[in-house]
Amino acid sequence: MAQSNTKNTSRSRSTSRSATNRSSSSARSSSAATKAAATRRRNAAKRSQAATKAAATRQEKQAGRQAKAARTQAKRATTQSAKAASRVASAEATRASLVAEQAATYAEKAVLVPVGAALVARENLAETVQVWTTRNSAERELKKFERRGNTARNRVQRTVKRTRTQVERELRQRRTQATRVVKRQRREAEKQVKGARRDFEKQVKDVREQVSTIA
Repeated sequence: MAQSNTKNTSRSRSTSRSATNRSSSSARSSSAATKAAATRRRNAAKRSQAATKAAATRQEKQAGRQAKAARTQAKRATTQSAKAASRVASAEATRASLVAEQAATYAEKAVLVPVGAALVARENLAETVQVWTTRNSAERELKKFERRGNTARNRVQRTVKRTRTQVERELRQRRTQATRVVKRQRREAEKQVKGARRDFEKQVKDVREQVSTIA
């Protein structure tokens, strides 16, 4: 009977160890499954984060390329507009300059021709007046009047220039003389002021000496 009890006890212990082993194995399996699930979740989160970051990087690069293309296009359009405006302005300036030159030429001729005609008429007062029968003769006469007027204008310009130079020279000379006079008078005035100050200081000194002597 003792042997029977011993066997029962052994079986009971063996059963208990088996149950404990099964429980430990089950716990380890559950812990491993939990860790594996957590690892999968972390990996999935990392993949999602990496995908989100890559998408944001792609969007940022695309936006940068689009912005750069827009800036390049705007710069090109601005440059083209500036060049076109410059060409238009240059053409307008050239055209205005030509018109101004033509107007000046016509105005000069309009002044020179009557002046020359008047001078020639005065010089040839005693001569007979020739009738302009052809266009060539009329053009020759007009050119002669123009040359005569141009000569008279140049003479007047030289006279005016010579007179202006002479006046400017006289003004410079007078200004130089006036500057010298002012400097000389200023030196004389400074000298007189210094002399008066010395006399005053001497008088003050004499009075002080007299007062000290009386005291």
